[in-house]
Amino acid sequence: MTQTNQDYPIYDAVVIGGGPAGAIAAEELALEGHSVLLMERGGRIKPCGGAVPPRMLADFDIPQSQLVARARSARMIAPSGRAVDMPVGEIGFVGMVDREHFDEYLRERARQSGAERMTATFEKIERDDEAHPVVTFRKTRGAPIERVRARCVIGADGARSAVAKQCLPDAERVKCVFAYHEIIKSPETDSDEFDGARCDVFYQGRLSPDFYAWVFPHGDTASIGVGSANKGFSLRGAVSQMRSDLDLARCETVRREGAPIPLKPLKRWDNGADVIVAGDAAGIVAPASGEGIYYAMVGGRMSAQAASDMLKTGETKALKTARKRFMKEHGRVFWVLGMMQYFWYSSDKRRERFVSMCDDKDVQQLTWQAYMNKKLVRSKPMAHVKIFLKDTAHLLGLRPANS
Repeated sequence: MTQTNQDYPIYDAVVIGGGPAGAIAAEELALEGHSVLLMERGGRIKPCGGAVPPRMLADFDIPQSQLVARARSARMIAPSGRAVDMPVGEIGFVGMVDREHFDEYLRERARQSGAERMTATFEKIERDDEAHPVVTFRKTRGAPIERVRARCVIGADGARSAVAKQCLPDAERVKCVFAYHEIIKSPETDSDEFDGARCDVFYQGRLSPDFYAWVFPHGDTASIGVGSANKGFSLRGAVSQMRSDLDLARCETVRREGAPIPLKPLKRWDNGADVIVAGDAAGIVAPASGEGIYYAMVGGRMSAQAASDMLKTGETKALKTARKRFMKEHGRVFWVLGMMQYFWYSSDKRRERFVSMCDDKDVQQLTWQAYMNKKLVRSKPMAHVKIFLKDTAHLLGLRPANS
């Protein structure tokens, strides 16, 4: 960090937002030798089921001690109440994290790598006669505005990102699902309604007219949540209904959280000069599943690498490489999941058929392999053909919903 002639501290990078994307971006930039300020407003935990694939642990050197639970199966529940269990099998497990502790772990790791941490609320980006933008913020509500200068700004401030809205075209138009969950104390014993080693996903219009509801184990606690883009739908009412149906209303409520979740990547991640976004701010949450932690960390790393290249070379076109790399690696999966959400979540009749498909062993195996590896599996072409034929039959109504 240095001083400018206007006495504003100047950093190579100011990262706004300390979730997984921002924390990883700050860590990556610090490890590259850049001066980094990680700005996190604090006091807020994003509603999140907390599921992470084993690949995330390997790709980001995350110790298994950060996991609060290991799910060995998923249960899909149809509108009729039919439940289909999908065991993970021998290929691994679904790790579960609690965002309250996991995000702080990542932020602290960024600090230990050389980033400076600050608790503050971002206000806006200002520009003057100097070459680099000024980031304005308040450390507490009502406190005077303070300023730092940045050679590069990384907006990792979540869905409806203030950085993206100010700096990127059409960023305010991103479509979102609104998520709400309640963290509760887990029941002392497992039952058919709740299993500490199972993720339950409810595809029922009464609980979500256009997305899904969930019960995810977090060890001593559990996340019970729901998502919907329907502004007139009561998310709190749906969670209350779930807790009543599953005999979880008696469990102590630890905290309640809600937030929008984007389900489509922005067309642009950078302003062509000195601002780039990452994570939810870039819209990289997987459609259909709503999975965001792993993709946020990947996006944070790619945005940081692009920013580092720009800082080292002075070539602003380097910022565009982040989105190109991400879409090359994950764009196809996002497209498939987007189509799946558009069709299968549109009615209870289709949700019933979707859950029926999940009972197929080929579907289960390829689904888990794709989730664990974060790419479409091509090693078994005949299995894909079988699934395509079955999928087509379900789409045309040629197979009964319970087949």
